[in-house]
Amino acid sequence: MVHTTLRTFRRLVVAACGVAALASAAAAQPAATPYFPDRFAWESRRPDQVGLDAALLDKAIAFAVASENPASKDLALDLATTLGGREPFDTPIGPIRPRGALNGLVVRHGYVVAEWGDTTRVDMTFSVTKSFLSTVVGIAWRKGLIRDVHDRVADYVPDAGLFDSPHNAAITWDHLLRQTSDWEGTLWGKPDWADRPEGPRAEWPNRPLREPGTHFKYNDVRVNLLALCALHVVRTPLPQVLREQVMDPIGASSTWRWHGYENSWIELDGRKMQSMTGGGHWGGGMFISARDMARFGYLFLRNGAWQGREIVSPRWIAMARTPGPANERYGFMNWFLNTGRKSFPSAPATSVTFQGNGSNIIYIDWENDLVVVVRWIQPRAFDEFIGQVLGAITN
Repeated sequence: MVHTTLRTFRRLVVAACGVAALASAAAAQPAATPYFPDRFAWESRRPDQVGLDAALLDKAIAFAVASENPASKDLALDLATTLGGREPFDTPIGPIRPRGALNGLVVRHGYVVAEWGDTTRVDMTFSVTKSFLSTVVGIAWRKGLIRDVHDRVADYVPDAGLFDSPHNAAITWDHLLRQTSDWEGTLWGKPDWADRPEGPRAEWPNRPLREPGTHFKYNDVRVNLLALCALHVVRTPLPQVLREQVMDPIGASSTWRWHGYENSWIELDGRKMQSMTGGGHWGGGMFISARDMARFGYLFLRNGAWQGREIVSPRWIAMARTPGPANERYGFMNWFLNTGRKSFPSAPATSVTFQGNGSNIIYIDWENDLVVVVRWIQPRAFDEFIGQVLGAITN
C-alpha cells in the first residue's frame, strides 16, 4: 500500500510540475530565436545589451572573488582534513588534482556577459558529477533502455549480485536517482554505511534499514551503484555515452575527463570497462572547465534542446525538477531545487542548482534566462552573490 501511494504521489507531482516546468521554460525564452554558441566560439555581449547593469554586475563579481573558499587548494589535503578522521574507509581510490582559484561566468540570453578567473582550467567538480550521471541515465531512458524509472533495478541487472536481498530487490531507478534507495552493501571496497555515517559509531555497520523511497540520504556509495547499473544497461563506457550524446553535440571542449576508481573495472560483453563515480568523495569524478559547465547548464536552460535537436528529453527534465516525497528540495541527482526559496532566498523558487563540494555551482534560472557558473566560492556566500547578480537585471 505504501509503495502504491508513493508511486501515485510521484506521478501526480511529475505531471503537475512537468507542465509548470515546461511553461516556465517557454515563458523565459528570449523573443528572438535562441542563440547557441559554436564549439570554438561563444559570443559575448555588454551587460547593457542583455538587460544588466554593468556596475552592479561588477560589484557582484567582486563579492564572489572576495568570497573564495579559503581551504587548501591541495584537494588531497583538503579531503583528508575534512572527511578524513570522520569517516572510516576514507582512503582515496581515484585521482585527485590540486584546484585553481575562484572563477566563473554569467550567461544571459545565451551570451557571455561576464567572465572572471581561468574559466578554461580543468578542475574536479565533486558532486556536480552526479548531474552528468543522471543525464546519462536520462539518455538510456529516452532510448528505451530503461522502460520506466519506477521499474526495479534488479530486473535490469539480474546477474550482478547487487540486489539479491529482499530489501535491495525492491529498489527502483527512481529511488537511486533521488538518493532514497537505502541500498545496503559494499561497492569498490566502500560499505554504504561508511559514507556520512549516522548514530553511535558502534552501530554503524548494523544500521536500521529504511523502506526504499521513504528516506533521503546523500550517499556516494549508492550513487556509484547507479553508475554501475547504468553501465550494465548501456553496455558502453559512460564517458563515451556522455561525449557522443551530450558534450559533443553542445560543442563542449575535448578537455573534460570523467574518472572512475582504480578498482572499479568490470568485464562486460568480453571487454574491460571502468565503472564511473558520481563525485570526488574518494577521488575521481568529473574534471571539467567552467566554460564546459556553462554549456551543460545552458542545455538545460533551453529545456534539453540545442540548435533544434533534442539532446535531453523535456519529460526527463520535468521529472528531474520534481521533488520527491522524502525531500522537497531534491529532484533527480544532482538537481537541487529551490522549493519555497528555502535554499537560496535571493533566487526564484523555480531555479535549480547543480552543486559540488568546494563549492562548484551551476545555477540555472528559467525566469531570468540566466546561467551562472561559479567555482570555489564559500557555500554561505552563494545566496548573496546570486542575489547581487539578479539585482543587476534591469529588464
